[in-house]
Amino acid sequence: MIPLPLAPLSPDEAAHEARVRAHVRAELAAAGGWLPFSRYMDLALYAPGLGYYAAGAHKLGGGGDFVTAPELTPVFGRCVASQVAEVLAALGGGELLEIGAGSGALAVELLGELERQGCVPERYRILETSPDLRQRQRAALAVLPAELAARVSWLDGLPATPLRGVVLANEVLDALPVERFQVAARGVEALGVALDGERFAWAARPADAALAAAVAALGIELAAGYQSELCPALGPWLAALAAPLAAGVLLFIDYGYPRAEYYRASRAGGTLGCFHRQRRHDDPFVNVGLQDLTAWVDFTRVAEAGIEAGLEVAGYTTQAHFLLGTGFERHLDALRASLPAGREPLAAPAALKLVLPSEMGERFKCIALARGVERPLAGFALRDFTATL
Repeated sequence: MIPLPLAPLSPDEAAHEARVRAHVRAELAAAGGWLPFSRYMDLALYAPGLGYYAAGAHKLGGGGDFVTAPELTPVFGRCVASQVAEVLAALGGGELLEIGAGSGALAVELLGELERQGCVPERYRILETSPDLRQRQRAALAVLPAELAARVSWLDGLPATPLRGVVLANEVLDALPVERFQVAARGVEALGVALDGERFAWAARPADAALAAAVAALGIELAAGYQSELCPALGPWLAALAAPLAAGVLLFIDYGYPRAEYYRASRAGGTLGCFHRQRRHDDPFVNVGLQDLTAWVDFTRVAEAGIEAGLEVAGYTTQAHFLLGTGFERHLDALRASLPAGREPLAAPAALKLVLPSEMGERFKCIALARGVERPLAGFALRDFTATL
């Protein structure tokens, strides 16, 4: 299949990209001409006022760079709400903290469905670093009844006080900055970023002790020439997220694999990908600050980080099994019944994308990390693949 050409940039976009490039070049110069890829990815995505998630680019939905499950159909949010309700009931109440709430579509469906189920959280907090996404979230949540909307607030950082309830992150882990590495004859090399004329380019150098140890700790023999990524930031990030959790569940939904699958010999180029205007490609050095950079998630590392943070793995499964276990068919039937006559058939195709193996059903996984919640979770009752981690 011939890849689609990259979409042309408008004059404003080109000017913005030039500013982001200048910012990265200045940091490259200050660092002696070479940056770890994790630092480059952090700048491209999160540099204040410049990075993809920190500036004003339209990211989500049909007119953006990619579409997430909550934008496809309300069924996704309603299924997740059923899992949240189960946890809150087990705790005797609590709150919901969403990390990176995107367009706000998931928050709208969660609150609406939790109200229908008689399990409204005491408060719904959103940790969102993107100013323009906050604005979109406020606009989306404005459709809610005033009593529900009043429960929503935004955070600039993790809560400083104990939290009881659910912490939810849908398609967040894949945007944590990763290190790129390759296996060479003389050992592991870090794949960083340098200048090749005016263009950013890959540049290899011997891995430092921390990266070499992290690759060795994978416990997988990798052939010379093998390239991939790992996420050293995941452990500290998840530990900080778990710290305020007095009791409840961290629920992550994202695309990824168990470690043995992630580092298969056939996946010798890694999983790093770029998204711009609904097109996926593999060049992180174009459209700098205007495209999303992601890497698939090593869910074994997520489980390890959770255990290191004092949590228990309460379940790991495919998105399809999670949604079917939390009432997919029931929620789809309810959605159909709510549509005007003649529009009922429109509900099924989008919803089925969530569960079909050829779509999102198996590419996306769900993992729950728990503290002080002893009961089994419905989302992992049909099939629990924790043993594969």
